[in-house]
Amino acid sequence: MAASDRSLTAEIFVPPKPTLTKLRVAAAGCTACPLHRTGTQTVFGAGARNAPIMLVGEQPGDQEDRAGEPFVGPAGRLLDKALLAAGIDRAQTYVTNVVKHFKWEPRGKRRIHSKPNVSEIRACRPWLDHEIALVRPQVLVCLGATAAQALLGKAFRVTQSRGRLVSSPLAPHALATVHPSSLLRAPDDETRRRELARFIDDLRVAALAIAEPTVSLH
Repeated sequence: MAASDRSLTAEIFVPPKPTLTKLRVAAAGCTACPLHRTGTQTVFGAGARNAPIMLVGEQPGDQEDRAGEPFVGPAGRLLDKALLAAGIDRAQTYVTNVVKHFKWEPRGKRRIHSKPNVSEIRACRPWLDHEIALVRPQVLVCLGATAAQALLGKAFRVTQSRGRLVSSPLAPHALATVHPSSLLRAPDDETRRRELARFIDDLRVAALAIAEPTVSLH
């Protein structure tokens, strides 16, 4: 990466010979984009160092921002439930986000999620690239459109290709599905149950790819 490009991204904060521990410490002081001014703290990835599955969301939510850990709020608890149903031990996964600070806008006393823009995603991308390089997951699971398009290309559509293994230079297998937070917004219980079942089915594809590494790509 050219020096002029590095100055626009978090790459300038990445320590020499990075480890996950070194990256977490360095990311705490990242000021590569304006989101560090509104987020309570950097929310870095967490999980098994050599996890066979890495799950990547868009950004931390309100509870994650306060706790400093990814996927600990309502969406995280739903993810835990779905992983268990799919036969995946969350303790053997690594969970993280494309953007490490919570982007929000005030609505009364609440802090409401606001989608990160292209420049914010680009600025934060080096952290994720180094996480992937160090964890070296067998399956990279993109949770939601923002993560899928950041990692699998702008033309990727979760609605068209969800739950299917696709090729990627980032991992032996990649797969995209919805973000668990979308299930929380379902209009009724029946829709929520149906969409949760679909989400679990998508995660089972990732579990199968680990159990049978030679599984063919769609």
